[in-house]
Amino acid sequence: MNLLSKFLNRIFYKSKGSTLIELALYIALVVIVCITVVTALGGKLQSVFQSIVDKL
Repeated sequence: MNLLSKFLNRIFYKSKGSTLIELALYIALVVIVCITVVTALGGKLQSVFQSIVDKL
């Protein structure tokens, strides 16, 4: 979590030349990566949660 806070601090507070478009592109990239990871692991996560529910 410390790495994430350092990254966000660097983007939002220390980069004086960055524009709103650059920040939007950073955020869009993070969102795309998150969606890709969740999509790739979605089936596996569902099977793991289903096996937990079945054991309960």
